[in-house]
Amino acid sequence: MPAEMPGAEILIEALVDLGVEVVFGYPGGAVLPIYDALFKQKRIRHILVRHEQAATHAAEGYARSTGKPGVVLVTSGPGATNAITGITDALMDSIPMVVITGQVPTALIGTDAFQEADTVGITRHCTKHNYLVKDPAKLGDIVHEAFYIATSGRPGPVVIDIPKDVQVATARYTKPGPIQHKAYRPQVKADPKLLEAAIEMIAAAERPIFYTGGGIINAGPNASTVLRELQRLTGAPVTSTLMGLGAYPASGDAWLGMLGMHGTYEANMAMHGADLIICLGARFDDRVTGRLDAFSPNSKKIHIDIDRSSINKIVRVDLGIVGDVGRAIEDMVKIWKARQYAKADLSAWWSQIDKWRAKKSLGFTKSKTEIMPQHAVRALWEATHKRNPIITTEVGQHQMWAAQHFDFESPNKWLTSGGLGTMGYGLPAAIGAQIGNPNALVIDIAGEASIQMNIQELATATQYRLPVKIFILNNEYMGMVRQWQELTYESRYSESYSDSLPDFVKLGEAYGWTGIRIENPADLESGINEMLNQPGPVIVDCRVAKLANCFPMIPSGAAHTDMILDPAGVTGVMDDEAKALV
Repeated sequence: MPAEMPGAEILIEALVDLGVEVVFGYPGGAVLPIYDALFKQKRIRHILVRHEQAATHAAEGYARSTGKPGVVLVTSGPGATNAITGITDALMDSIPMVVITGQVPTALIGTDAFQEADTVGITRHCTKHNYLVKDPAKLGDIVHEAFYIATSGRPGPVVIDIPKDVQVATARYTKPGPIQHKAYRPQVKADPKLLEAAIEMIAAAERPIFYTGGGIINAGPNASTVLRELQRLTGAPVTSTLMGLGAYPASGDAWLGMLGMHGTYEANMAMHGADLIICLGARFDDRVTGRLDAFSPNSKKIHIDIDRSSINKIVRVDLGIVGDVGRAIEDMVKIWKARQYAKADLSAWWSQIDKWRAKKSLGFTKSKTEIMPQHAVRALWEATHKRNPIITTEVGQHQMWAAQHFDFESPNKWLTSGGLGTMGYGLPAAIGAQIGNPNALVIDIAGEASIQMNIQELATATQYRLPVKIFILNNEYMGMVRQWQELTYESRYSESYSDSLPDFVKLGEAYGWTGIRIENPADLESGINEMLNQPGPVIVDCRVAKLANCFPMIPSGAAHTDMILDPAGVTGVMDDEAKALV
C-alpha cells in the first residue's frame, strides 16, 4: 500500500503522472498548502503571473501552441473570479485547460468566509465540467478525470475547486488506469457509411468548397496533413475561420483566405456560390454566416464535428457526421483512393473564383507620410515568415489585419481570442507560447488599447527571461469600436479615443524590456529588424494611420455577400455571370 500524503502532495503527484510540466498561477491563502508542495519538488515548473486572468490566457497560449493541456493554479474568491474571463475564452475556443482553485475550508463553505466564492456555481456555465473536492482520497482520481474531460472530445476548460482542509488532510494515492467515464464518452470514430456518403457528394459536386475551422488545429498536426491531401485529391478550394488559420497553407493555390465578417471577397462569394459546403471542425458562427436566411441558401452542406451539439445548431445541414475531424478526413482520403475517384473538372468553378480574386479585396495603398497598418503587418510577415514564428494577438482591428495579411503555413502558429474576443489575451498568451516553445520567435501583434488590459505581464516575461516581442499598431483609438461608430453611428466617437496613453518605449524600459518607436514608413523595415536583433523582450510602438478601417467588412445584420470592400463604401455583389453559374 502506498503511504498516505497530504492532498496538496496528491495533487502534485497526479499532475506529474499526467505529464504536466508547467503551471501558471498566483498564490493566496487558500492554496498555500499546494504552493508549499510545489516548493518542495523540482518536477513541475511554476510561472508566476501578475494577474489571474493572465494565468488563464498564458495557459491557453501554451495549450494552443503545444497541443498539451494548460494548467492554472489560483486561490479562492477573487483568484477564482479573476480567472473567469480566461475560462470562458477557453470554452468558446475549445482550448484544453485545467484550472485548480483554492477554496475556504469545508466547514466554512456557505458562511461568507473571507475570500469565499461559489466557484463551482460561478463556473458551471463556462466550463465543460467542474468539481468541488471534499475527500482527499478522491482527489487523485478527480484530477485524472478532469484531464480526460478537458482533452477528449471537443476540448475545453475544467475547474477543480479544492478546500484548504482537503489540501492538508492525508490519504493514499495510486495512479488510476485508463479513464472510463460512465457518462462522458465522446464519439471519436465517424460512421464509415456516412463518410462514404460524404465522399460521393464531394465527387459529384461541381462547385465544392472546404470550410475549415479550429477543430482541425485541435485534432493535431496530422489533421492538417490529411486536409491538404484531401484537397489535392478533390481539387476543391479551401477557406477557414479565424481560429482555423494555418490548417491549410496560405501559399497553397487552393487557398481563398479567411471567410466571414472581415474575410476575403472570394471566400465569402465562393461560400455563397458553392453547390456543396464541406464544414470541417467549424461551427457556423454568426461572424461567418451573416444574416442566416441569406447564408448559402442553394448549397448542400456536410458538417463533420466532434461536438454532436454543434451539428444543426445554427445551420441545417444535409449530412451531419460526428467524430474527430482529423480521423474523419483521414478515412475520407482512404475511401477516395479506394474507389479510385478521379479529380473532377472544376475549371468553370475556378474560373469564377479567379474573377472574384481579381477584386483584390485585401489590397491597400501604401503611404509615404504615414504607416498604413496593413503595410506594417505585411512588413512584419516579410521579415519573419522564414523563421516560422508564433503569432498572438490582442483583439480589435489589429487582430483582423493580422489575420488578413500575416500568412500562416502550418497549424499552432496563430493564437488569438476568437469566440469571446477577449482584449488582453495576446501578451499572456505569448508568454505561455514562449514557455512551451522556448526556441521559437513569439510575437504579439497588439493594439495600444488592448495591450493595456494585461500590460502588467511585462514583468512576467522579464522575470523568466522570455524573449517575447510585442508589435503595437498604435492608432490612438479603440480602432474597431471607432470603425463601427464611423460606419454605423455617423462618426459619433463616443469614448473610443485612447486618451492619456503611456510612452510605451519608456514603459517597456521600466519593466526591463527594450523599447523601439517607429513613426515613418521609411523606418518600418529597419525598426522591425532592430526588434528581431534584440535577444531579450522587445516592445515596439509602431505609429500607424489613425483613421484606417479594416475592410472587407460585412455590416451587422447583412448577408455574407454584402461586403463593404473599400473606404469609399463600394459593396461586393454577385454579378450576372456568377448568378448564372450557381
